[in-house]
Amino acid sequence: MSKRSQEIFAGSESELLSMTTELDELHHDVGLPAMRAGVVNMIDNMKGAVGPTSRRTFLMGAGAAVAGGAALMTVGSALPSFAGAATRRESSLEAAAFPPAGLTGDLAVAAVAASLENLAVFAYTAGLSAATAGKLGAVPPAVATFATTALSQHKQHAAAWNGVLQANHKAAVSVVNPKLAPTVSADFAKVTDIAGLAELALTLESIAAATYQAETSMLKSKAAIGLSASIEPVEMQHIAILYYVLGMYPGAQTSGGTPIAFSSTSMAV
Repeated sequence: MSKRSQEIFAGSESELLSMTTELDELHHDVGLPAMRAGVVNMIDNMKGAVGPTSRRTFLMGAGAAVAGGAALMTVGSALPSFAGAATRRESSLEAAAFPPAGLTGDLAVAAVAASLENLAVFAYTAGLSAATAGKLGAVPPAVATFATTALSQHKQHAAAWNGVLQANHKAAVSVVNPKLAPTVSADFAKVTDIAGLAELALTLESIAAATYQAETSMLKSKAAIGLSASIEPVEMQHIAILYYVLGMYPGAQTSGGTPIAFSSTSMAV
């Protein structure tokens, strides 16, 4: 590991790779099956609003999304323009206008969740692009591997929530969360190294986890609760690994660094 890498990453690359491998294995062996079941149950429990054709179409699309995040290709292709005019257009949305009009209850929660996952996709995609362009200094390969893995998982989470919306004849959410977009864009512009990017990613992951924890208690159907509960642990794993990258205790903690047993909902949107 280079001297520069040691300055921005105090941990062991082999340990980080091991943590990322375990994260990915748990995601595929436990998280994805639970997420698929949650999505299917949520669609089936929408009081007959979803016809067999819509359900079948979604399930076919969900398989592609799980395999490669295909359902977010339109979001991913728009990411490079996020820091420019597109950001100003998206972030000009009033907070009160989101979730979109016409969405209530569990579908409104699905829209918010999708927008947060889109924001995470933006951050990791932009971060990897900046790293590839040499804008973040030396990047330990293990850090890039984790970022790529987390990016893939966020794409799958967004595809799951959007699949529920589309199966209920609602438009997929293709924008990043408008409440957070301006701040994230400004913070990303200040990132100059891996540590800064890890701190930004940690903030986003913490907001997502807190939101899932807060909204799970407000969801009405057991199916929606199951879907949300299948995703939150993945966000918490991301948080733990990011703390490790930053050389901190790998778990939920106070702003002063004191470990706590459960994540707080204070950052929920």
